[in-house]
Amino acid sequence: MSHLYDLLIRRASIIDGSGRDAFVADVAIDGERIAAVGDLAEAHGREEIAAAGLTLTPGFIDVHTHDDTNVIRTPEMLPKLSQGVTTVVVGNCGISASPVSLDGEVPDPMNLLGRAEDFRYPTFAAYAEAVTAARPSVNVAALIGHTSLRSQVMDRFDRPASPAEIAAMRAQLERALAEGALGLSSGLAYRNAFHAPSAEMNALVEAVGHAGGVYTTHLRDEFAGLPAAMEEAFATAAHGQAPLVISHLKCAGAGNWGNAPLALAKLDDAARRHGVHCDCYPYTAGSSTLDLGQVTDEIDIFITWSDPHPEMARQPLKTIAAQWQLSLEDAARRLQPAGAVYHNMSEADMRQVLAHPLSMVGSDGLPNDPHPHPRLWGAFPRVLAHYSRDLQLLPLAAAVHKMTGLSAANFGLTDRGEIRPGAFADLVLFDLDTLEDTATYSAPIAKARGIELVVVNGAIGYRHGQASATRNGRLLRREVRLSPRPSRPAA
Repeated sequence: MSHLYDLLIRRASIIDGSGRDAFVADVAIDGERIAAVGDLAEAHGREEIAAAGLTLTPGFIDVHTHDDTNVIRTPEMLPKLSQGVTTVVVGNCGISASPVSLDGEVPDPMNLLGRAEDFRYPTFAAYAEAVTAARPSVNVAALIGHTSLRSQVMDRFDRPASPAEIAAMRAQLERALAEGALGLSSGLAYRNAFHAPSAEMNALVEAVGHAGGVYTTHLRDEFAGLPAAMEEAFATAAHGQAPLVISHLKCAGAGNWGNAPLALAKLDDAARRHGVHCDCYPYTAGSSTLDLGQVTDEIDIFITWSDPHPEMARQPLKTIAAQWQLSLEDAARRLQPAGAVYHNMSEADMRQVLAHPLSMVGSDGLPNDPHPHPRLWGAFPRVLAHYSRDLQLLPLAAAVHKMTGLSAANFGLTDRGEIRPGAFADLVLFDLDTLEDTATYSAPIAKARGIELVVVNGAIGYRHGQASATRNGRLLRREVRLSPRPSRPAA
């Protein structure tokens, strides 16, 4: 008698996440996991999906998100689910929702995650419990933010932490790592972390290496000081014996365009001695809080929100400055706290980072921005449709690997990111011919076309443009020790 599976996807073109080429097969799911892959013509499923002509991949892992509070407050997570993302890594750029409790104003850039009342998780365990109770539609894995740790022990940010403050941060970090956090993130370019010297970071990253976690960093300088900032990150990770991920690697600022080959050569060189990767998003504009250090007339800066002047949002900073008859910097100061999209990268540089074997895909979307960057809704389909299918920048199997298998390996996500028996059934079925990101800078809230089906932990979470009523994501704790061994063979 043939086996009856819970779900059977028939004759899909499978790209399994390992980097190998597509093959046609059936995929059977029992419970939360993949039970079989191959010719299952004799088998039956309680539900069967005819997938001939469609492409089946592992669910996309968004390694760079700021969804920390959104997975609890807006657990349907439509911006991610609708583009095929089944796992989000939160806590990036030094900002995380835990271990944090706040009384007063939310320090910049922690305000990207929400208001003071959204920071109510004094331990990672409390955050994990809240995620579990919310049952989001996607899986959640979390980093601990360095700036968030600083906010709990320091009276002001414009100085290095004292030995006692470092010890207090390290104790909080060690507890969070023991409770299942993936590792530590830093955002050293931001003013509330910029004054943290190497000694402060070394002590914290030592704790990460000891626990077998990962260290990710928004570099101290993504502009002219990029080479030195990369060296600092390599040295910190090597000192702590933790693998390193450089967040959204870019050559920012018009004076820095054309330097991607130099940056990638540095990455390659470091990877011969240590575990080093990066993530990137497939756009030439960044998005964050409005930072006076990035205000220049060399690039277009678009204001997305402003607390004191909401009426000035959704227009260029140059336009606002002209209306107010102020310099760009004075106008920016009057708008703060505010959000901005910075058109500060070159297409050629971005393409080289995206195509590089050590890079992964992360959206870096800001879900609380009222006029978000289009990457929030479109990053993953954009890589597959625009850069792989249309421009042939990289093979489809390589593109999928960057958002599935490679990501799972680098963040210690056990049994995720590949289509194979025994792996969790996180899957995306899409029509490669019609796949398209539809979100734009002017109309950024838009679902991708061509995503037919998304499966999370064995349950259908999204079908034909609609989210399912049941949500099946969960908190993913790190279960393996990550190694700092080199990610490139020695030259």
